[in-house]
Amino acid sequence: MPRTSVTTSSGMSRRRRSAQNESSPNYQAKRRELLQDAAIVFQEKGYEAATLNDIAERFGTDRASIYYYFASKKELFQALFHDVVSGVLDENIKAAEAVLALDLPPAEKLRRLVELQLLSYENNYPYVYLYIQEDMAKLEFQSTPWAKDMLRMTRRFEKIVSELLDELVAEGTFRDDIPTPLMAKALFGMINWTHRWLKPGPRKVNAKQTIDAFCSLFFEGALKPES
Repeated sequence: MPRTSVTTSSGMSRRRRSAQNESSPNYQAKRRELLQDAAIVFQEKGYEAATLNDIAERFGTDRASIYYYFASKKELFQALFHDVVSGVLDENIKAAEAVLALDLPPAEKLRRLVELQLLSYENNYPYVYLYIQEDMAKLEFQSTPWAKDMLRMTRRFEKIVSELLDELVAEGTFRDDIPTPLMAKALFGMINWTHRWLKPGPRKVNAKQTIDAFCSLFFEGALKPES
């Protein structure tokens, strides 16, 4: 029995490596479809609780077929972040840097960053929400180069927002009795908590409505009171 298991595993590994090396359009398309289904399962159940059986059921296959694409749940999860999420974060950082370079008032730049973030969550659902949901600092592969790079991009986005808040306080638009780091935490807290309830599709509240509501609540609360 052990010899049969090892032989089967070895054969599947060879098939997987061969398919990956060939990079056939059909294989890559099915792999992307599997990643999307896996992301939904991971978001619904959490990384620790989700199983390959859960993913296979959603993908419409059996567990054994998953091994044609990934050797383990861990490898599949890593691929989600390495192949998909890191690319989304990179695009968001480039877009945020472009907003920062615009000749606009700091308040308008900040609003555009809120819009950028929430639309990215909607357009790349559920990948970025999975990144928020699964605390990378608690996962065993958080020390890998790609995980460190994602953390760097996240901190860069947060720094851009913090710099704009400092500008708004310095120019007298925002109140100065609340530390800007606390303002930033409040803003990101609102935005990131949407991973619990904001989903694409026909709903009572969509991303555009959420952007307008959050900006109204945050900006009006942060405005410097008139003397």
